[in-house]
Order: sequence, then C-alpha cells, then structure tokens
Amino acid sequence: MTISITRFNRNPANVGDLSAVAFAGFAHFTAMQVRNHRVRGLDLHLARLRDASDDLFGQHLPDSTMREHLRSALETAPADASLTCYVASRPGEFASAGERAALDVLVKVTEPAQPPTGPLALDLVEHERHLPHVKHVGEVSKTLLLRQANARGFDDAVFTDRFGRLSEATIWNLALWDGESVIWPRADMLQGITMRILSRGLKARGIPQQTREITGADLAEHMSAVVMNSWTPAVPISRIGQRPLALDPAFTQLLHECYSDQTPTRP
Repeated sequence: MTISITRFNRNPANVGDLSAVAFAGFAHFTAMQVRNHRVRGLDLHLARLRDASDDLFGQHLPDSTMREHLRSALETAPADASLTCYVASRPGEFASAGERAALDVLVKVTEPAQPPTGPLALDLVEHERHLPHVKHVGEVSKTLLLRQANARGFDDAVFTDRFGRLSEATIWNLALWDGESVIWPRADMLQGITMRILSRGLKARGIPQQTREITGADLAEHMSAVVMNSWTPAVPISRIGQRPLALDPAFTQLLHECYSDQTPTRP
C-alpha cells in the first residue's frame, strides 16, 4: 500500500500551501523512521530542528509544538513509516525576513525505507557542504555527485575536504573499525542522528570510540567501514576509491545491536 500524507502547519496540505514551498531552498529538515508508532532518538531530532531554526531563522518553535506537528501527520499513518519534517520561514527565499519571520512546518509521511544491504563501493570525491552542521535543503551537489559516482561504476560517493580529510557521504555518515575501536572522521560535517544514537549505544556497551582525521591514504585493508543514516545503522563498504576494505560482519552486527539498544518513543 502506498503511503502519502502531507501536513502543512498541522492541516492537510493543499496546492496553495505546497506551491509556496515548492523548490524552495531556504529550509531545513530532519528525517526519521517510525516503527510501531515510535522513533529512536526523538530528543536528538527535536534538538536538530531547534538548533537549525536558530541558525537559519534566529528563532525556533517549542519542542511541544514540533511534537504536535509530528503527531498530527502520524495519526492516520500505519505503524511503520518514513517521516520527514521540514521547517521554513515566511517570506521565503531572496526576501528580507523583516522584524520577525513566521515559521511553517511541513511534515511528509511515506513508506518505510528499504536500505541497501551492501557492500557498497564508494567513490572518493572532494566536496564541502555549505553550513555542514545544518541539514538543509537544496543541495543539488549531493545528487549530482551520486550520479557521477554511479557513472564511474561506484554505488555512491564519500567526501573529502580541501585538506584531504574524509567527512561524510552524500546522505550518509561514515564510521570505521580498526579491530579495536570505532573511528569517527574529524572534519566539518553533519553529525547525523543515527550516528549520535550509535555513539550513545557504543558508550553504554563500553566499546572504545575515537574521533580523528582520516585521509584516503590512512585507509588500510585490515580496516572495516560502514555508512549509516535514518534508514539503517550500518551498511558495509567494500572499498573507498581504489582502496579495498575488510568486510567484518561482527562490526555491522554490533552497530545494529547498539541501535536496537536505544528505546524508541512516541512523538
């Protein structure tokens, strides 16, 4: 069954609502998977929306209001679904905000995600996102770089910055495993919700973690790597660029278990 629910400021969205935000590039969002009416890391999603609104609009809506928007969209949805919550401001792009911009919330509910199983081969591409700490819309480069990587025979692309440091992938965070600890890349990037959920879970289990600069030259055949996003806590990577990596099912399983450790909550 196809799921298609769109709410604009808690009301069913109409053409007039959507035309105002169609192709708009001045907005931010968070994406989550809903299972049995519940979401893992809901507090992190709310914090992301709060912080990004402050960065873009100089104000934010209360968590209680944001939860009302989420509940409104989910009240007629199946128990399992994908949910994306966008926040924009009026007036929109290319206009002065005036004294105080009004904030709009658009929530879209669709089918549950079906993530790739991997292993994935990732192209190594130099790219730095603008405002990397904000999950904002209008990033044409991510889709373009994905498709260019596909044309070169890769499944997706992972980014390096001007200093050669690995940061993130198109719609994914990256984690590595050296046999002793989980390595998170140190660079300017978006710290994803799933990444932060996993960091909590690894800490609770006493698994060593480190954040350090990683370049393509640092990748070794004994290392394992995965990507993660709201779809899944871990998809294994077989190679990055021309460097093959070890496939360690135990590492992937560990991350899935750490994710499952985190109790989901209702919006």
